[in-house]
Amino acid sequence: MGNKPGFYLSLTKKHPQYIAAVEALGNAVRESGPLDSKMLHLVQLAAAAAIRSEGAVHSHVRRALEEGVAPDEIRHAVISLTSTIGFPNVTAALSWCEDVFEAAKPKSAR
Repeated sequence: MGNKPGFYLSLTKKHPQYIAAVEALGNAVRESGPLDSKMLHLVQLAAAAAIRSEGAVHSHVRRALEEGVAPDEIRHAVISLTSTIGFPNVTAALSWCEDVFEAAKPKSAR
């Protein structure tokens, strides 16, 4: 994953053992069951939307895109949460998804 946010990179420099443990936990989770990486990122995106964590939504959208999840699949995953987390939370999460989609576009397409 080549586009880690600056704060994450700074945290990695300041607390390398901590970040190594967090990343090891992520790897263990991915390897512990039958869900593929795309599905796991959509599950984690849903959780991030549910707790209204803009940074986590950005992160999981970026990672889902890197895994080949299409923007329309991401949008569908988020809007499927409406009856669970409510329309205002869903629209906030969708706007954060759109931030990432826009940033991922080539500069000439913006």
